[in-house]
Amino acid sequence: MSYIGNQPISVAFLTDTFSGTGSQTAYTMTVAPANTSSIIVAITGVLQDPSTYSVSGTTLTFSTAPPSDTSNISVRYLGIPASGVTTTAYRTVTNTTATAGQTSFTIPSYTVGYVDVYRNGVYLPTSDYTATTGTTVVLTNAATVGDTITTISFYVSSVLNAIPATANSVARTYMPVGSVLQVVSATTSTEISTTSTSFVTTGLSASITPTIATSKILVTMSAPIATSGTNVVRVTIYRGATNLGASSGGFGRLGAGSGITGMDGFSSINYLDSPATTSSTTYSVYYNTNTGSGYFSANNATSTITLMEIAA
Repeated sequence: MSYIGNQPISVAFLTDTFSGTGSQTAYTMTVAPANTSSIIVAITGVLQDPSTYSVSGTTLTFSTAPPSDTSNISVRYLGIPASGVTTTAYRTVTNTTATAGQTSFTIPSYTVGYVDVYRNGVYLPTSDYTATTGTTVVLTNAATVGDTITTISFYVSSVLNAIPATANSVARTYMPVGSVLQVVSATTSTEISTTSTSFVTTGLSASITPTIATSKILVTMSAPIATSGTNVVRVTIYRGATNLGASSGGFGRLGAGSGITGMDGFSSINYLDSPATTSSTTYSVYYNTNTGSGYFSANNATSTITLMEIAA
């Protein structure tokens, strides 16, 4: 059968089945219907008029006992009342008839600052009573016998776990995995060179203090590099004194082939690190060459390093 839109979904009505005894009139149902019109009752397949039975909570009572038979009584629920629903009184009114000279009145629990007091229908300013205990109101001037003291207390509600409309209002621990928690970066545009075959610092570095020890740090670096001849330039990232790349090759190299005098190129690194700390951590760019001279930030072009804390 064809449908326009989504295919309809059907669910069978909840049904209770009972066996009559010829004398029993009361039966316990699975749920409490709202009233007699909320159920369809049949005895031996014959629908019963709602006037022939009554419901009270989960008890179904027939005016006349159904005949004896096996599973001859069926109760089909046309709707199931919502469960687990509670209501809260946001305004509570209490009237108390005073005795001669009475000053203290006990009322339902209230939030201090959220109660109004009336004496014989006349609103009392806060200077005429004290309401600081949450359960009592004390009049400044004693009541006379027969005075009606009315208190109206208000329930104060708040929304829990709401997100305030302010910057940094969401705690880092509530951010989903993969969220960027913070970003720091640094740049340089000063060309430097080295003839060292061991890794030496370029002077380009950035520090980040992870907010969570389990966070990852995504390190990205880009820099123009160059060679002086048929040599190679290698670039790597250090976390503190630890080389995160290969011990001698780092994260890659730029090399000039035979017969080529010097080469300009570009180095780009993306590395996801796990420092496992909430202390300040410094990431630095290092470089080396195999022979001749290697250049970093060649031709005074801009080199950058960016650190991103990633929730894990």
